[in-house]
Amino acid sequence: MTGRAWTLVLLLALAPLGVAAQQAIALDDTQLTGMRLFNQSCRVCHTKPQLTSPNYGPELSKETLGGQGDVMREIIGNGTPRMPGFKYHFTPTQIDAIVAYLKTVPSRQPSAASSGASRASSRDAD
Repeated sequence: MTGRAWTLVLLLALAPLGVAAQQAIALDDTQLTGMRLFNQSCRVCHTKPQLTSPNYGPELSKETLGGQGDVMREIIGNGTPRMPGFKYHFTPTQIDAIVAYLKTVPSRQPSAASSGASRASSRDAD
């Protein structure tokens, strides 16, 4: 492989990091605190560590729970039957920061491949 080809491969591999860095620059201090707390305590269940890994919890975004901040605070604080509550782990200000961060996370559009797979599996279920 030529030097140019390796450079192109490297740039393509690092492109997602550049997008994350650009988003981080646009966040205010509260949202940055929320991102840090999310990465420490929430990411393990709410994001995929690898493309082939399942999520343990739903992916979170600004559209989660209809975008209702008060409902997000309630769920984060008190939990659900499948998720622990964090009201004894985080202060109300920290929970507000997580909600502020989540309101900056765009919802992911399902890819064409996953949409086709879900349609196929729903046909198989019929």
